[in-house]
Amino acid sequence: MDNKLYKLMNWPRVEGIIYSEENSPFEILGPHPAGRNTLVQTFWPDAKEVFLVSGTKKKQMEMADEAGFFACLVSGRDMADYRYEVHYDDERGIKSVKDAYRYHHGLTKQQIDKLNAGILYDSYEFLGAHPMEIDGCHGTFFAVYAPNAIRVSVVGDFNYWDGRIHQMQLCRESGVYELFIPDVKAGDCYKYEIKSKGNTVVLKADPYAFGQQLRPDTASIVRNISYEWSDEAWMKERKKLQQKDAPVSVYELYLGSFKRGEDGEYLNYRALAPLVASYAKDMGYTHVELMPVMEHPLDASWGYQVIGYYAPTARYGTAADFKYFVDMLHKEGIGVILDWVPAHFPRDTYGLGRFDGTCIYEHEDPRKGAHPHWGTLLYNYARPQVSNYLISNALYWVKEYHADGIRMDAVASMLYLDYGKKEGEWIPNIYGGNENLDAVEFLKHLNSIMKKKNPDVYLIAEESTAWPKVTGEVEEDGLGFSMKWNMGFMNDYLSYISYDPYFRAHHHNELTFSMVYQYSENFMSVFSHDEVVHGKSTMIGKMPGNKEDKFANLRLTYAYMMTHPGKKLLFMGQDIAEYKEFDETRQTEWGLLQYPEHKGISKLVKDLNFLYKNKPALYKKDTDPDGFEWINCISSDKCMLSFVRKADKLQDMILVVANFAGIEQEFTVGVPAAGKYKELFTTDDKIYGGNSSRVTRAQATTEEEADGRENSIHVVVPSLSLVMYSYAPYTQKELAEIERKKEAAMARRKAKEAMKEAEEARKEADLAREEAGLAQKKAEAAEERARAAMERAKAADKEAQEKEKA
Repeated sequence: MDNKLYKLMNWPRVEGIIYSEENSPFEILGPHPAGRNTLVQTFWPDAKEVFLVSGTKKKQMEMADEAGFFACLVSGRDMADYRYEVHYDDERGIKSVKDAYRYHHGLTKQQIDKLNAGILYDSYEFLGAHPMEIDGCHGTFFAVYAPNAIRVSVVGDFNYWDGRIHQMQLCRESGVYELFIPDVKAGDCYKYEIKSKGNTVVLKADPYAFGQQLRPDTASIVRNISYEWSDEAWMKERKKLQQKDAPVSVYELYLGSFKRGEDGEYLNYRALAPLVASYAKDMGYTHVELMPVMEHPLDASWGYQVIGYYAPTARYGTAADFKYFVDMLHKEGIGVILDWVPAHFPRDTYGLGRFDGTCIYEHEDPRKGAHPHWGTLLYNYARPQVSNYLISNALYWVKEYHADGIRMDAVASMLYLDYGKKEGEWIPNIYGGNENLDAVEFLKHLNSIMKKKNPDVYLIAEESTAWPKVTGEVEEDGLGFSMKWNMGFMNDYLSYISYDPYFRAHHHNELTFSMVYQYSENFMSVFSHDEVVHGKSTMIGKMPGNKEDKFANLRLTYAYMMTHPGKKLLFMGQDIAEYKEFDETRQTEWGLLQYPEHKGISKLVKDLNFLYKNKPALYKKDTDPDGFEWINCISSDKCMLSFVRKADKLQDMILVVANFAGIEQEFTVGVPAAGKYKELFTTDDKIYGGNSSRVTRAQATTEEEADGRENSIHVVVPSLSLVMYSYAPYTQKELAEIERKKEAAMARRKAKEAMKEAEEARKEADLAREEAGLAQKKAEAAEERARAAMERAKAADKEAQEKEKA
C-alpha cells in the first residue's frame, strides 16, 4: 500500500467499519479532504477489486484490508460526480454503485428538538424510508430511532442483506440513525440490522415503514404513498356530516371476511372498494369501521396486534390501493373509521420489542411493560419519542389516508395499571393509585392535537369502565374523545333479552338502567365483533325461544337500539342474522339472504337506517336530555316501555312503544301533546318476517289521562315488537272543527242539563202539588175534628148546667 495513503488512514476507525461497530461511518467512508487531495474510502465486503469511476476516468483503489476495505487519493479537493465499480469473483460479477457516504442528509435541529420533546407530529415524514433526490441523485433516505444501539445498518435486496455495506450515521442529539442510499427505489425490501451491547445482532422491521411484506415474510418495503385524491366533495362536507348532532350509523367489518375471491383468496382493496361502498350505501349506513388495517403478523389477531403501524396490510394490496378504497367510499358518501391499537404490541422479534437491544418502546420492568393475559408488551407513554410515534401515527392515517375517525381499542387497559393483572403483577403510580397517569396524559395530548389539526374527525374510545369524562373536554380535565362505546348498554340489554319473556319482568332494570347515565358521556350504542366471537354466539343465537321468536326478538333488539339515544354500530353479518360466529378465515354468509327470515332482517336494518337518518328526533339531540322523555318505564309486569324521542320541532317527535312480552298487549299510552299519532314503523311488519300489516290511518288523541298526562292513545302492540308513531299537531281547520265540536257538545250538554233541571223542577212542582193536596185534606179533617170537639164541649157544658139546676 502507498505509504502516504497508509498514513492518512485512521486504522482503528477502519477496523470499526470492518467489524461493523461504527456508528459514525461518515467520518471514515466517502470523500474527505487530505491537504490538496481527497481521500476516498469504501467498504465492499468480499470484493476483489474496486475502481473509482468519474466521467471517463477510472482509477483502481488500493485494498487496505482483504475484508473488502478500499482507499485511494484523488488529486484536488473538489470531487466530481463518481461511482464505484465493484468486482466480485462470484455470481455478483461487476457492480456499478454510487457512494452513499457522499450525501449528507438528516433531521434539522428544529426537528430534533421537537422529536425529543414529543411534538414532532409529522415525524413519519422524516423517519422511516423516503424516496427522494439529493444533488441530482435518486435514492432513499432512511432514518430510525435506536439511541442505545452500537451500530445500525440498512439491509435489503439492494445490498445482499449484508449489514456491513450500509452502516448508518448516528445523530447523537436525537438518537436517530440516518443514511441516504442512492438508487434504492420504491418497492425494494429492507430491514434494519441492529447491533446492541453484548454483540447481539437482530433484524428489525422499520417502525415507520409505509409498506411491509405479507406474512410470513417480515421485511419492510420502500413505498411512495403519493396519491391523487378525488374526494373533495366529501372532505368539504365532512364537518357538516360529522357534527355532534349528525346521524351516525356504522357498519363494522373485517375486510378479509366481507368478500373473498372464488378460490377463497383475499380481494384487493380496489376490488373490495365498490363492493363495500355499494353495500353500505344501499343499506343506509353512514360510515364503515374497519378492524385494524395496519400490518400484523397473525390473522387470528384480526389486526389488533400490530407490527407495521404506518403500513396498510399487504393482505389486500398496497398503500395506494387502500387510498383508492377510502377515496371510493367517500365518493359514495360513506365515511371511513379506522380501528387503532395504541395500547399494546406483540413480542415478535422483528417488531418493536427491545428494538435497539433495550426497551425503548416498552417499560423495562414487566410489571409496567407487559400484559400477562394477552402476552403483549405495553407502551411507555412517558418517553416523548414513543408518544410522538403514536400521536404522529394517528395523524398520519387522518392526513395521508383521509380517515374520518379513529376508534381506539382497549382504552381501559391503558388507563389502569392493574388492568388484567393479579396482585404483584403491577406497580402503583406515584400517588399509590392504579391510574396510569402517563397514559392519561398521552390520550389528552393526542386528542387535543387531533382536534386542533382535524376538528371534524371522530375520536372514539372503546372504554369499558366508569372512568369519568372520557368525552369531556381536555380543558375541563376530560380525556377529549368525541364518543365512547356504550358497553354498559350492550351488556345490560343482551343480558335482558336473553331471558325468556316469562322471566323478563324480574330484570326490567337491565332494560332501563342505561338511561340513568346516558348523558354522562357522548355515547355510541354498539353490537360489535366482540359480542359474536369466542363462544358468545351471534346476535340471532343470543335470542331465546323458537325460530320465529328468535327473529322477532332480534327485530325488536335492532329497533330498540335505533330508537335509544346514541350513535349506532353493528358488526358485519349481524344485519343478515348469521348463525355462525365471526371467523376471519371465511367470508360473510351472503347466501343466507335467499331465506325470507334473513332477508327480512336485512330489510329491517336497511329501513331502520334510512328512517334514522331521515327523522331528526332519532339523532338531533343524542347528547341532550331534552331529546328523550320516558312515558312509561315502570310497568315491569307488562315487560313494556314507552318513550318519546324529540328534535327541535314538536312535529318531529316520535313516540316509541315496545312490547318485550311474549303476548300481544293493548296499552293506553299517555302522550306529551294532543294531536294525531300515526304508525311509522313496526318490527312485526310482514315485510320483515312478522305477522302484521302496517296501520296507515292516524289516531287522534283522547282527553283521557294516562301515564300522568292529560292526553292518550290506545294501541295494540304484537308480542316481541316495537312500534314507532309519528306525530302531527292539529291543523287550524282541525282545531276549529274540534272547537266547534266542543262548543256543540257543550251546548248539547247545557241543553241536556237545562232539560234535566226543568224535569227536576216539574217533579218538584208535582210533588209540591201532591203535598199541597194532602195538606188540604189534613186541614179539612182537622177542622172536622175541631167542630166535633166543639160540639161535644157544648153538649158537656149544657149537661153540666142542667145538673147544677137540678
